Parts: sequence; structure tokens; C-alpha cells
Amino acid sequence: MNALPLQENLKKYTDIGSCPIRHVLSHFSSKWAILILCILSENESTRFNSISKAIPDISSKVLSDTLKNLERDGLVERHSYAEIPPRVEYNLTDLGKSLMPVLGNLIGWAITHFEHFQH
Repeated sequence: MNALPLQENLKKYTDIGSCPIRHVLSHFSSKWAILILCILSENESTRFNSISKAIPDISSKVLSDTLKNLERDGLVERHSYAEIPPRVEYNLTDLGKSLMPVLGNLIGWAITHFEHFQH
């Protein structure tokens, strides 16, 4: 593997407009998005209230906004059923499912090193 000169390597990560890491991570790196993705990965389909109960300290508005953003980004699907009362369920898309092993590694690392970050 050829290493890029330091100057080129730094530009690759510091150029806001073209840095793939910044761009991609910004779509799912909030604490709420990662928690929601984890909840959805454990269930086939999950209703809004179930997600809300699983994350009791998230407001309904933030949960709704985060789900909309994850749906917009293609990580989550929303299924609405024409019933009374209306029923809406969320699940991971194939793209969302492909992200979960990566997040699993990050979560494992966080659990292992949790004490290091307790200040």
C-alpha cells in the first residue's frame, strides 16, 4: 500500500467539501441515530412508541426528526398502514443493515474503553 505524502493525506481529511468520512458520518453519528439504528437492528419492524419507550430520554420531536433523517438517508424504511388508529412501523433498509456490523465494532470498542472516558 502506497502511503500518500502527509500534506495530501491531511488535505483528504480536512477538506470539508470532499472528505468522505465527515460527509458519511454526519448522517448517522448523533447519539440518537445510533441508538435508534441499534433498536431497529434487534427487531424486524418497530413502532414509534416502542422506540420511544426503549429510549426514554428522547423527546417525541427529536425521535420523529431523527427517524425522518434516517429515512431520507436510506438507512430506515417507514411503513404506514391504513388502519384506525393509524399504524406506522420502521425497519432498517439493506443499507442500514450493512452499517450494523461497523456500528457493532464501534459499540464494542466503546464498552471496552468506557472507563477511560469517565471524567
